[in-house]
Amino acid sequence: MDMLLGKLGWGAIPKEPIVIVTSIIMALGAIALLAGITYFKKWGYLWKEWAMSVDHKKIGIMYILVSVVMLVRGFADAFMMRLQLFLASGGGEGYLHPDHYDQIFTAHGVIMIFFVAMGLVVGLFNIVVPLQIGARDVAFPLLNQFSFWAFAGAAGLVMASLVLGEFAATGWLAYPPLSGIQYSPGVGVDYWIWALQLSGLGTLLTGVNFFVTIIKMRAPGMKLMDMPIFTWTALFTCVLIVATFPVLTATVAMLTLDRYFDFHFFTNELGGSPMLYVNLIWTWGHPEVYILVLPAFGVYSEVVPVFSRKALFGYKTMVYATGAIAVLSLIVWLHHFFTMGAGANVNAFFGIMTMIIAIPTGVKIFSWLFTMYKGRITYTSPMLWTLGFLVTFGIGGLTGVLMAVPPADFLVHNSLFLIAHFHNVIIGGVVFAMFAGITFWWPKMFGWQLNEAWGKASFWFWFIGFYFAFMPLYVLGFMGMTRRLNTYDNPEWTPYLSVAMIGAILVAIGIFCFVMQVVVGFLQRNKTVDYTGDVWDGRTFEWATSSPAPFYNFAYLPQGEHIDRFWLDKENGVAYVKPTKYEDIHMPTDRVAGFALAILLTVMSFALIWHIWWLVIVSFVSIIITFIRSSNTEKVDYYVPAAEVERIENERFAILEKHLKKD
Repeated sequence: MDMLLGKLGWGAIPKEPIVIVTSIIMALGAIALLAGITYFKKWGYLWKEWAMSVDHKKIGIMYILVSVVMLVRGFADAFMMRLQLFLASGGGEGYLHPDHYDQIFTAHGVIMIFFVAMGLVVGLFNIVVPLQIGARDVAFPLLNQFSFWAFAGAAGLVMASLVLGEFAATGWLAYPPLSGIQYSPGVGVDYWIWALQLSGLGTLLTGVNFFVTIIKMRAPGMKLMDMPIFTWTALFTCVLIVATFPVLTATVAMLTLDRYFDFHFFTNELGGSPMLYVNLIWTWGHPEVYILVLPAFGVYSEVVPVFSRKALFGYKTMVYATGAIAVLSLIVWLHHFFTMGAGANVNAFFGIMTMIIAIPTGVKIFSWLFTMYKGRITYTSPMLWTLGFLVTFGIGGLTGVLMAVPPADFLVHNSLFLIAHFHNVIIGGVVFAMFAGITFWWPKMFGWQLNEAWGKASFWFWFIGFYFAFMPLYVLGFMGMTRRLNTYDNPEWTPYLSVAMIGAILVAIGIFCFVMQVVVGFLQRNKTVDYTGDVWDGRTFEWATSSPAPFYNFAYLPQGEHIDRFWLDKENGVAYVKPTKYEDIHMPTDRVAGFALAILLTVMSFALIWHIWWLVIVSFVSIIITFIRSSNTEKVDYYVPAAEVERIENERFAILEKHLKKD
């Protein structure tokens, strides 16, 4: 049996009652979903239109769908941690076993960073960037397909760890020696390793793909300084991805060699060093924060001008500030371990660099404020998320500057003050931006608008819930409560943890309101929707297409000599001019190779986790064969006939004319 299934056996099924109940619910949900797809005969549709699709818009939608599912899982983990500390007051045991609690807080961090924030960011890249630069697709559509399915496969591995085996109990960055084979002999760290390697590979290839897309596929006449700010932030983000994700890959590979083949890169004996791991992981880890935050800044830079009815204040300054943040993000990683004995000079340098990076960030905040100044602000839900960000992220930034002072960091390092700061930045900066961006660009994805009332309710529950959940943690940090505790015996902490529990409940209601925002928007889609493309009356190219955009995006590639070209054309009454002649459009063909390669890599990763060596060999050989077959020179592109383009465009202009007459 060991030869056939490796470590996998009946003992791999968890015995925790909570896990068993969750597994049953997941199984029933999966059965219901599969039964529904079968009943409505949608297998062929899903396979042809989605699994094999290389359309950047569909891939972006799938990124967002997977990320929202993982958001629910990641928040459930966070809620369980809050509930554990709420119930464990006075030295009680709570309801979670300590090892299970450790797995939960590790899974929470991994899921929220890699499978929620990264997935939402890359999803918006896919949906928006090609439209903003006037391109019909990304530079490498098949690579884009592979990147998504690698991301989805990695998310599947994390979910599988819930019902087969265990997840890492090391913290989300898996520091040695705790993540070494001596202290973590189970499969939990292996799940962590292969989920990160698979998703990291997809992210790295996405960075290469979108960098080339932005540099080489802009509309005729569009210079770099004609690009929208969101595309600029995507470009700098891709530079950071290409620069830092190979470091993550190499670091995790060395940890893998330590665990599987008894290498000693990160052990104290035989020449290794755990501090080498800490330096390497944060060399990637801190730029990763800005890989998430820069696109968030780009979202706000698109939302604020639209709902202030003004051009963005200081466009060039915003571009330079984005570049400065990207560069500085590469030289601040050591502030994550000021307390580990690097020395006063090293700490001083990285402390100063950390303070300096606040300057271009402050420039951006003032740019958004000056854009809103004397503007005709409309308080839609995307604008509310933006205003909530300005307040919340500002607090997070100020606490970050405080911790950039090494002596102050010595006091609050490894306390809940640090946890509050990090969530202040990531939730207030990234999560708020993703909700704003999803709401803002939803018509581009589906052709109908999300319900505004539920959207505003979602914002207020999230906003108020965040402050209830995390502001008490600042106080607890000053009171000496460290992170990663699963129980405590200090009665002075109990009131603050009770308030934090209330905050978690409010955030849960906010997530429910977002789901209702989608459901009610769908039910009302024929009553409240402008299908023509300017629901939000945006400024850039993506608003010159129909909503949703056709698979070829543009009947004719737009001219890009001015950043506000679409806005100016519309002001002059020429934004929608029906072409007199159409031409065939060159497009890539949907293919199965990217999907197949990603699934085979996922299977191989699962086999490596459980030491099923025959399956490792079979899947590896299958990967090589699939790669060779997909690399042949057969023609895989095709042309959309001009007659088909004309039919689609006539439908679009008929809807547009009806809308204009109604107005």
